[in-house]
Order: sequence, then structure tokens, then C-alpha cells
Amino acid sequence: MRYSVSHQKLQMLLSAQGLSSGDAAGIDKLFGGADGYYWYGTLRDMCPPGKTLIWEDQYAMVKAIQAHENATAAEDEMPAQVPCAAHIAAISKLLGNPL
Repeated sequence: MRYSVSHQKLQMLLSAQGLSSGDAAGIDKLFGGADGYYWYGTLRDMCPPGKTLIWEDQYAMVKAIQAHENATAAEDEMPAQVPCAAHIAAISKLLGNPL
């Protein structure tokens, strides 16, 4: 399965659930529980406006998300966070594109 993310796709996902981009509790739940809002923000930050990022498989998607997190954490001189299994499952479900 391929996976993709764009600002438009993220907005459509929120709209489909009746959420706004400021609804931290709702986004937490949608993106896998506590810290889900953090990973939603990470996805928004890593995707250039007007562009779509596409990955061939879940492994590549998770690797790209973690690489972005590692780079931004290093810039901020903070330890990088790691998405838990629930975050990865939720993100995979939301960003998956059946072939």
C-alpha cells in the first residue's frame, strides 16, 4: 500500500471528523491517542504547502517521519520523540492509499 500526505489531505481528514486544526483533544484521538496532535503537527511541518509527499510502503513513511523528527529535534537541541505503535497505526490508516 502507498501512503501520502499533503496539507489538503490533512485538512480533509479533520473535516471528515468534524475537527478544526485547533482541536487538540480530537486530533490526539484521531492520530493515536496522547501526543497525536504532536504527530499531526509533524506531518504538517514536513509537507511543503501545495505539495504531496508519497511513500511506497509503511516502512518508508515511518522512516521519513522519524527522520524529520530527528532533524527538527536536533535543530532545537531537544531529544527526538518516537511515535508509539498506536500513532503509527493511526497515521497508517489515515494516510494509506489503496493501490
